[in-house]
Amino acid sequence: MTDRRLWSYKDIAAHIRVQPDTVRSYRKHGLLPPPDHVEGGKPYWYADTVRAWVASRPGNRNRRDE
Repeated sequence: MTDRRLWSYKDIAAHIRVQPDTVRSYRKHGLLPPPDHVEGGKPYWYADTVRAWVASRPGNRNRRDE
């Protein structure tokens, strides 16, 4: 089953346990996938996109996607 909920910077930050500004920095430096949707100038990502990105991040072998 696919998860098509849209996540904001705040949602992604909570998922990976960092501050929203850290996620913004990841995007600024090209470390975050392109947004799946932009509304009112604000980027959003599907939950599945974020989970796939988390799973592929370097040094992520021992982390669990919760």
